[in-house]
Amino acid sequence: MMNKMIVANLVHRPIRSLISIVAIALEVTLILLIVGLCYGMLNDSKNRTAGIGADVIVQPPGSTFLAGISGAPVSIKIANLLAKVPHVTAVSPVIWQVIAGGALEVIDGIDLKSFEALGGPFQFVKGGPFQGPDDIIIDDYIARQRHYKVGDKMELLNHDFRVCGIVEAGRGARKFVPITTLQDLIGAKDKASIFYLKLDDPKNADEVVKSVKSIPGMEKYSVLSTADYISMMTPSHLPGFNAFIGVVIGVSVVIGFIVIFQAMYTAVMERTREIGILKSMGASKFYVVNVILRETILLAIAGIVLGMLCSTAGRLAIRHKLPLLTVVITNDWLIRATIIAIVGAIAGALYPAFKAAQKDPIDALAYE
Repeated sequence: MMNKMIVANLVHRPIRSLISIVAIALEVTLILLIVGLCYGMLNDSKNRTAGIGADVIVQPPGSTFLAGISGAPVSIKIANLLAKVPHVTAVSPVIWQVIAGGALEVIDGIDLKSFEALGGPFQFVKGGPFQGPDDIIIDDYIARQRHYKVGDKMELLNHDFRVCGIVEAGRGARKFVPITTLQDLIGAKDKASIFYLKLDDPKNADEVVKSVKSIPGMEKYSVLSTADYISMMTPSHLPGFNAFIGVVIGVSVVIGFIVIFQAMYTAVMERTREIGILKSMGASKFYVVNVILRETILLAIAGIVLGMLCSTAGRLAIRHKLPLLTVVITNDWLIRATIIAIVGAIAGALYPAFKAAQKDPIDALAYE
């Protein structure tokens, strides 16, 4: 009987119910898409780092997996020292350089021969290796999204490059230029940002890490096995990541809270006489609160389902329009978004529910 009354109340006010459902759907969609986008970018970075093929990664002192992402702070001659470490079969110095041309991107300045020694030759879809200092290699994602072909011109850092090759994605950056060219462009002659080491056996990574740190002058360098390096690429190690997610969730909860509060409060004011009739027939305060909260939960569930559908549609749209971006929607965050939406909706309905329960039946029946 109660459930029929609750459904009838929601159907009786379709516009208000629809607005409440859409607001909760917006809350869920906001959480899932923004969080999914952040985690997608992080996972993509992990996969492309693993795809390089290195076993040990050496960075300048004080570096984290984000530090040193731009510029070349150390001498490239360090590669010669690292090559002498036992079990090291190849060393590849790389420059990481951030560019902002409509979107934040990272270019890798590489020595092609040593870079390919890490994980094998590039798998060229079209074109081939560098033929000159002004050549650039791009991955197939960039080529598809921006419609580049071999031979096309590309301007980076106020310099014209020629697309010489298109490779399969997943080997570090999405754009590669000769390291000497990038050194000249950023004024970092004979400098590098990071050194990738290939070993005779990945099991020797810990031993190599200790050996590198024992080299005079390299005690403070960040030296990690690739497995350890990738394991650090988590939200807790990403500056501001958890704070950003917290802000997104906070804004989402406020949206849901305000809309549900307004909808339920207005509903209680409009149903004063109805509440009076219920109480005069013996309905307890708990019964009245229960009716309001059940209506809220029903709205929340409908909003959550709609939000999940919108999130799935949004993820597909992003993948179609922006293939470089990955949105990861996990079961864990589906559950979290559901709980957040329900808790926010109930919080917004509590005051209206208790206000309805406190109404005097005589005053309510006399209400016009």
